[in-house]
Amino acid sequence: MTAEIISVGTELLLGNILNTNAQYLSQELAALGITVQRQSTVGDNHDRLADWVREAKDRCDLLVFTGGLGPTADDLTKETVADCYGDTLVFDPEEWDKITAYFAASGRQTTPNNRKQAMVPVHGHKIENRHGTAPGAWFEQEGRCAVLMPGVPGEMKAMWTEQVRPMLLARQNCALHSLTLRVLGGESNLEYKLRPLLENQNPTAAIYCKTGECEIRITARAATDAEGAEKCRAYAKKFYDLLGDAVYDEDVPGLEHTVVRTLKERGLTISAAESCTGGLIAQRLTNVPGASEVFGYGFVTYWAEAKAKLVGVDPAVIHRFNVVSAPVAAQMALGAAKASGADIALSVTGLAGPGGGELLRPVGTVYLGAAREGKVWVKKLFVSRPDRGLIRARAAQGALELALRLAQGKTPEGALLLGEGPGALEALDKAFLTE
Repeated sequence: MTAEIISVGTELLLGNILNTNAQYLSQELAALGITVQRQSTVGDNHDRLADWVREAKDRCDLLVFTGGLGPTADDLTKETVADCYGDTLVFDPEEWDKITAYFAASGRQTTPNNRKQAMVPVHGHKIENRHGTAPGAWFEQEGRCAVLMPGVPGEMKAMWTEQVRPMLLARQNCALHSLTLRVLGGESNLEYKLRPLLENQNPTAAIYCKTGECEIRITARAATDAEGAEKCRAYAKKFYDLLGDAVYDEDVPGLEHTVVRTLKERGLTISAAESCTGGLIAQRLTNVPGASEVFGYGFVTYWAEAKAKLVGVDPAVIHRFNVVSAPVAAQMALGAAKASGADIALSVTGLAGPGGGELLRPVGTVYLGAAREGKVWVKKLFVSRPDRGLIRARAAQGALELALRLAQGKTPEGALLLGEGPGALEALDKAFLTE
């Protein structure tokens, strides 16, 4: 089945509203094994919308609309699509009663223009809106379908989950099972390496790029969910064989969830001393339910004085090597471990910009530290795009990756271990500056 997502609303064309609906629906349709051929946005204009619908319905099995179901004169989606699919609309007293009750519950009166929302298809059918006033609609003509949902994201997602998704599954007369692999690394390298696996028809696999990692969603179509799960598991093994432990987990929201779970399983605790990330590592860890079992507290140490006072960085080391340096990252991690008593301690010091860069340390230069059992590893990260938010996000992601590897008892890839003796800091600094 092929599909096109059509978002209706002049406010979307003007950029006044971020279109998160299209992103959500693309992911959901892909999970159902439905190929999204296009996404488009059309303003609140009957003629332009009608032209687009007639064109789109000839090339796709399913059109998915969001927006334009409200009570105002420029909410034209339902009327326009009904006309394009040879259907008409009639007043539904049951829907009208729901709308009036919805307004009465909040102490408001229903105005006459709200009757427009109670108009439903004759040949198609309405889709109940249990979270708002505008019902959705389903139209069908010669095997080509259109589903209309509200533009309000909360109402749209609820309608999709509760009603539209089950209807589409029933039409496909099969079970779909999905498995999502979380993979550390960039999309371009992965895509090149995995290209043959991404061309399979069943199961299918697709890569979605995130900050510092990727998702690989594997979806299998089968007679039963159990059979689909078996197909996904067999196909996932091919990715594991190629990627090894770059695949760090399955079906989790993010790296921090895996870090927290691994720490719990190993009976370990964690802390962090953060400079350019400003507490972002702590925020990500504590977003995970149950994080208090492994994370007691951390340190935000922007000033050099804070680094010295809170986590014991030697001011002479800062003066000699620069505050953004491998030696300072090493001392921050070791100091955070000592001050907090945590089994693993992370550190970040870097230049998030937009100012403060220099030839030797341009904006985007970040040093990450990770300490465990008196040893500390340091890794250098450089983000070439001078975007403050991106640099901070990549730094936090890189630090959590170090934490995961230490929690697993592995040597962090690309990190250098601080040696022993009086020249250890100099050797560490030199190793990174001569890269």
